[in-house]
Amino acid sequence: MIYLDNNATTKPAPEAIDAVLKYMNERWFNPSSPYAPAEEAKRDLEEFRATVAGLLSCEPEEIIFTSGGTESDNAAIKGYAFANMDKGKHIITSQIEHKAVLGPLRWLENAMGFEITHLPVDSRGIVILEELERAIRPDTILVSVMSANNETGVIQPIEEIVRIAHEKGVAVHTDAVQSVGKVPVDIKSWGVDLLSASGHKFHGPRGVGFLFKRKGLKITALIQGGGHERKMRSGTENLAGIAGMTKALEIAVSGLHEYQAKVSALRDALERGITERIPEVIVNGAGAPRVPNTLSVSVKYVEGESMLLWLSDEGIYVSSGSACTSGSLEPSHVLLAMGLDHATAHGSLRFSFSRYNTMEDVERVLEVLPGVVERLRAISPFGKK
Repeated sequence: MIYLDNNATTKPAPEAIDAVLKYMNERWFNPSSPYAPAEEAKRDLEEFRATVAGLLSCEPEEIIFTSGGTESDNAAIKGYAFANMDKGKHIITSQIEHKAVLGPLRWLENAMGFEITHLPVDSRGIVILEELERAIRPDTILVSVMSANNETGVIQPIEEIVRIAHEKGVAVHTDAVQSVGKVPVDIKSWGVDLLSASGHKFHGPRGVGFLFKRKGLKITALIQGGGHERKMRSGTENLAGIAGMTKALEIAVSGLHEYQAKVSALRDALERGITERIPEVIVNGAGAPRVPNTLSVSVKYVEGESMLLWLSDEGIYVSSGSACTSGSLEPSHVLLAMGLDHATAHGSLRFSFSRYNTMEDVERVLEVLPGVVERLRAISPFGKK
């Protein structure tokens, strides 16, 4: 098996699994209970919070543990909108956001009367900063732009976005699900007010993530109950999942330089091989800064879904776009926003590496993919006439 869909989910690290099992088998007590073993669990929970905060350059009380990236995005966007709608009901985002951001924004628009501006991107997939400056209005309360795109890996100029927004008194949220564990994330230097992350994107367990909320920022809790997570997210904490995620994050951050060198070499070798061996291929995001593990290509005259299935038959697992929309017949909204036509956007493949991949994986893809493309082009209705 050659697994190259690590932007969808990653294989849990053995150390993270061990941490989960420890807290499932030994430290399974409710951190909110009053007796000694539960108080130990509470201390462990706060130690994990402090560790996560330290690794990302923020304060422990600014970390809220959640069930993952989607909940964190919803908590940030809806929570800030509800708490600040007296100041305005205009929010700015980009055309290339993940559905976990676009979904709650659409809900705010349809159910609550908010107005949403979707910023365009250039052909490389980078938000046009001049459009952001023009879009900010007196009733703008929030800008939400992802730090790295899940399909193309393109990195956005978050510090510049923050500067522009803060000069107008507007808060900034970033979906950093595809950045944490892949590139240096320094919340203090980025200057964002809200940041979302998910453990299973950096070899932690699924079902756990966190939200950074800058100290003093006003948001409304979406989940009411017992007042857990400083009344920001009620519900008994998933201590085992938090333990596994924290261990995975420690490993990712401590080995970041080695990881980046390895996966960027694999990504670049695959990119060179594909463009040399297959004619009429577009590298999506070429020329832009990208996270080192991600390669998105559009192969003309072929459907991405067909390539994906043929590769799967060979034991090579990749994506034709975002895993959350892989069942859709619509082409990638990200690639359309970057200027690709519908037919070319339909021919996209995303390869995303992890530290467990090898150069042998790349060589195997390059053995198989050119033949797959050649056979599919011979029968494709999109082919040249």
